Amino acid sequence: MRLIGYHRSSAAYRVRIAVNLKGLTVEHGSVHLAKGEQKQPAFAALNPQKLVPVLEDGRDRLFQSLAILEYLEETHPKPPLLPVEPAARARVRALAQIVACEIHPLNNLRVLGYLTGELEISEEAKLAWYRHWIAEGLGALEAILAGSPDTGRFCHGDMPGMADVCLVPQLFNARRFDCPLTDYPTLLRIDAACAALPAFQDAAPDKQSDAE
Repeated sequence: MRLIGYHRSSAAYRVRIAVNLKGLTVEHGSVHLAKGEQKQPAFAALNPQKLVPVLEDGRDRLFQSLAILEYLEETHPKPPLLPVEPAARARVRALAQIVACEIHPLNNLRVLGYLTGELEISEEAKLAWYRHWIAEGLGALEAILAGSPDTGRFCHGDMPGMADVCLVPQLFNARRFDCPLTDYPTLLRIDAACAALPAFQDAAPDKQSDAE
């Protein structure tokens, strides 16, 4: 397998964590998003959406981080990223989607670039936008996790799973933009539990070969 990403990409970060949790050997490739390499014809031919990550597994080429996580879960089920019970699986998927579908799309590089470029908003206004949507999303996650008996050491129970794989990169980005996090003690506790695991440590942006 070959995983093409970028060290600070939240979506690629998710997949790196999952690959590590499952103990898979993956060749890593890099596309420098901040330099616009994703817009070059060579990468656009791989993924017309011009986004990372891209996972190549034999003749198959896969896009979108949540779809890749589901693919890894189906092709390499041990250790699992999802619990066994249908309701529990739906809960974990919902937690993952709050991050990947609600928080992250409003705050990724191309959206922020559009705000300051085409719309010509100020850096201060861009940061206000970012921090508003981070607070909206993390506040909801905190309420869900803190109020559920299904929350354990991790987002669901005492083993890391798909929700944790999505949460950790989002908190990393929140810290990059100096978002206040003191209102989310449950998220911070789970983040600390994840940070103690080599699978999460080795996936961190500053551990990647393309880190600046």
